[in-house]
Amino acid sequence: MTGLLTTAKALFQAAVDRADPAQALRTHLTSSPLAPLPEGGRNVLLAVGKAAIPMMREALELVPAPSQALVITNSENYTEIPSATVICGAHPVPDENSAAAGQAAIELARSLGPDDRLIALISGGGSALMVAPAPGLTLADKAAVNKLLLASGLEINEMNLIRQQLSDTKGGGLLRHAAPAQVQAFILSDVIGDDLRAIASGPTVAPIGTRAQAREILQRAGIWDSTPETVRARLSAVDETHEAPPPAINTLIGSNRHSLKAMMSAAAEEWCPILASHRLVGDVAEAAMSVIRAAEAAPKDKPVALIFGGETTVLLRGTGLGGRNQELALRVAKLGAERLSGDWLFLSGGTDGRDGPTDAAGGIATPSTWNTIESAGQDPEALLANNDSYAALKAADALLMTGGTGTNVADVQVFLRLPG
Repeated sequence: MTGLLTTAKALFQAAVDRADPAQALRTHLTSSPLAPLPEGGRNVLLAVGKAAIPMMREALELVPAPSQALVITNSENYTEIPSATVICGAHPVPDENSAAAGQAAIELARSLGPDDRLIALISGGGSALMVAPAPGLTLADKAAVNKLLLASGLEINEMNLIRQQLSDTKGGGLLRHAAPAQVQAFILSDVIGDDLRAIASGPTVAPIGTRAQAREILQRAGIWDSTPETVRARLSAVDETHEAPPPAINTLIGSNRHSLKAMMSAAAEEWCPILASHRLVGDVAEAAMSVIRAAEAAPKDKPVALIFGGETTVLLRGTGLGGRNQELALRVAKLGAERLSGDWLFLSGGTDGRDGPTDAAGGIATPSTWNTIESAGQDPEALLANNDSYAALKAADALLMTGGTGTNVADVQVFLRLPG
């Protein structure tokens, strides 16, 4: 299995490399230079997300005479930049540092004049790293809702619709604070389908939906009554009307689809690459079955590399530690041991290098993974029922450990099988 593991990790790295935020930003800024500003106008830089550091470094080299630079990122990707202020927020659950970051971003936006330009460098993770509660709400209110959302099984777009309605920066909030200055955003997508309204909850685009829709989603998910009273009051109130600010110029510079193409290309020399799905989304148990079915249907007379991309969801029923990629790998290990034959390996990882609230990027499954967990004295079925995929995969030495990658274009998966 050593050769399969080496190949799988190389394909995962190809996905990460293609999502290099610095190179993507350079490509766009050199091919389409920024328009000149009026005399006396200032370029001000704001980078938000897990890829904020490399994006800011590149922008400082390419943007003419930036007067201020603010970076908001996570602790795993933190690095000092001499000419910028760097703030670490918390992810996936925001904290006081996230609130301080949100306030700093608002103050920066409000400092702009009509001849100035805010250049926003946006990547995944920004929803939690930069928070500013809407009027009438507290950080504790938002954190409580976020915890409920992460355990709800809701899809990312539904979560972000709700987050926007509770925020003073998301869903175009940053535009309102920056008006009447120009806003130009360069966006690295971690959202399947690349809906710009959902990436970092869309600080420079119109909101996904309304308060009424947010209320309906929470009720349908069965968590409306568990939300704080202040949140229910805001979402039950009639939306105030505001004059819409001028739209930003939003440019997508990288996405999951780009990374999947890179994986296909990297596998093509020695494997038969098949793009099995670019939307592996929804419940992780159903996603695991989709992987197994794709493996069963794939050619068996040649070395096959099935490529997947997406972002699954986990409905938490236990108190264990893990993430969607780890649970997906553990479920594939169980199903694969029951239904697949031959030599195969499955890898699922988050391109940001972090899966859920753990230090792992994801997990790996082989025909022996499930039995290895049992041989280590653990009960994999019980661990799975408790959402304790981290402990299960650790027992089998099957965690994917990469550290922070400095980018984020959602998750990628690869299933490798040798002929025979």
